[in-house]
Amino acid sequence: MTHRNIVILTGAGISAESGVPTFRASDGLWMGHRIEDVATPEAFHRDPATVHEFYNARRRQLTEVQPNAAHRALAELAARWPGALTLVTQNVDDLHARAHAEVEPASGFRLIPMHGELLKAACTRTGRISDCPGDLTVDSASPHHPEGRLRPHIVWFGEIPLEMEVIHDALQACDLFVAIGTSGAVYPAAGFVEIARHAGARTVELNLEPSLISDLFDETHFGPATRVVPEFVRSLSG
Repeated sequence: MTHRNIVILTGAGISAESGVPTFRASDGLWMGHRIEDVATPEAFHRDPATVHEFYNARRRQLTEVQPNAAHRALAELAARWPGALTLVTQNVDDLHARAHAEVEPASGFRLIPMHGELLKAACTRTGRISDCPGDLTVDSASPHHPEGRLRPHIVWFGEIPLEMEVIHDALQACDLFVAIGTSGAVYPAAGFVEIARHAGARTVELNLEPSLISDLFDETHFGPATRVVPEFVRSLSG
């Protein structure tokens, strides 16, 4: 089957083999914290110091990890794909960005970090985004407003993911949708496969094990991302 427009969704499973924690543990805690304490606007309002410490630790971890074979396979696909390729990631690490920086993506490529980015910060007054390579504190002043402070550029529970209109348009126009390393538990991303199906797209899941929504996909391939993603990319190349 020949495809022209692809949408790829990636989740924590694609970065796990690089050593990035998958965040939510079996006991429901996120790196030892309750969701309510580190991943909501209310938590930041109530105890910004704890929230900053949590994301500072995650930001520092990025210096210890590298893109793996799955990230690089997608970057190579983006470099040569002749149609539209939209890569939507639920991850807030920078591993996709680093992998794509190693090649020259084709003009039809877009990378959308729908849940934000650890290496960026947002002004609490204006919402404007700036680079954030180091730690943030409750005293981190915003360069965009004299009374503003900086918060992690992370979409917390209760907030709307980024660029949803762009993502929705891409899903409606795609003829291939691929979900990689996702649990199928977090919406709205878990609903992307149904939008793509309604658009008539072929839908594929690449995962370590079946997700909560595996039965919605036309085909599934299970195994480590560093194996199944390069294999699938090679199959697209014929």
